[in-house]
Formats: sequence, C-alpha cells, structure tokens
Amino acid sequence: MEPKAACPAAAPLVERKFHVLVGVTGSVAALKLPLLVSKLLDIPGTCVIRAWDRSKPLLFCPAMNTAMWEHPITAQQLHQLKAFGYVEIPCVAKKLVCGDKGLGAMAEVGTIVDKVKEVLFQHSGFQQS
Repeated sequence: MEPKAACPAAAPLVERKFHVLVGVTGSVAALKLPLLVSKLLDIPGTCVIRAWDRSKPLLFCPAMNTAMWEHPITAQQLHQLKAFGYVEIPCVAKKLVCGDKGLGAMAEVGTIVDKVKEVLFQHSGFQQS
C-alpha cells in the first residue's frame, strides 16, 4: 500500500481567492456525509473541506434516494454539518433516477445559484444581479 499523497487543497496559499465553496454531489453524498461528520476526510474531493477557510461560507447540496434521505442517521449527519456552520441547500421531492418518488433529488440549478448569490451577498457584500 502506497502512502497517500498530501491533499493539494491543504497546501499553503499566499492568497486565497475563493469566496464560497459549494458541494454538489449525487447519490455519493450519502457515502460522504458520514465521512464529513466523522472527520475521516481522506477521499478525493473531501479533503478540500478540512482545508477550507471557515470564515468563508460552505454550502452543500445533498442528494440521495428517498430511503437514504428518510433514514434517521441522515438527519443526524445533516444536523452536524449545519452545526459546523455549513449551509444546506435542501433536496427536493420528485421522481428520482432510481425510480423512487419522494425527497432526495438535488435542488434545481437555479435554486443553487440563487442561494450562492444570497450567501455571497450576505458574507462579502457582493452585488446581486
């Protein structure tokens, strides 16, 4: 087993130019939620969260099938992420790719964009357009 490479996001930066981080994932969100909550963030794409400047907003868009969404563990994990100060862009109810009909679909792109603009405006004084 080879040693893991250091997370590129954890490398020191002279100047961080990012203002917001939005985590948009598909059903893999159900797998990553426990990792985020338990701080076992060593899979690609999640180490960025630990290196993120916590004074800047982090938004997440959960998406999973209805059975996963309705499981009590999911609610606990979402609560923990919100306790870290992360902003949830809630999933929506509709017919999912797996055939389920109910909550679990990712928010629409327009909803995500509107929320990002709102949060940027609140935290940075950026002008909404």
